[in-house]
Amino acid sequence: MVLTPDELALFDRGLSLEETHRSACVAAMKFIQDRRGWVNDEAMEWLSGKLGVSVSDLESVATFYSLVFRKPVGRHIILLCDSVSCWIMGYESVRDHLRRRLGIDFGQTTPDGSFTLLTIPCLGACDMAPAMMVDEVLCGPLTPELIDNVLDACVEADSL
Repeated sequence: MVLTPDELALFDRGLSLEETHRSACVAAMKFIQDRRGWVNDEAMEWLSGKLGVSVSDLESVATFYSLVFRKPVGRHIILLCDSVSCWIMGYESVRDHLRRRLGIDFGQTTPDGSFTLLTIPCLGACDMAPAMMVDEVLCGPLTPELIDNVLDACVEADSL
């Protein structure tokens, strides 16, 4: 089963608020992802039946929206803004620091499953450039020290 009975009730309640099931595709995938960490093939099949939308149509939506994860990701998602403002304000040095510190490149997850590193076209935080978002927390202006503090806090929170 993709969802527990309680989750299914919540899902159905949310679905009832949508104008059409087709318009609920992104929200439905995000609902699954929020509970399971990513949207696997079984979930896509289930959503197809639930929404009356083909798996290929769902896949098209999932590949368009870069924040719908179709493979496992780390416990913490790091979105590094690569907008023009962030580039001007030092993107390259913070990018290099992040990659060195984590030992991974964009689109990869650390071997321990703690972090997945992704770029995002814009976080809308030009006043904080260069900026990143870790999980739902916006951070900036980034320095190597701030990056290290944020990553250390994530690791510490995981150990509690």
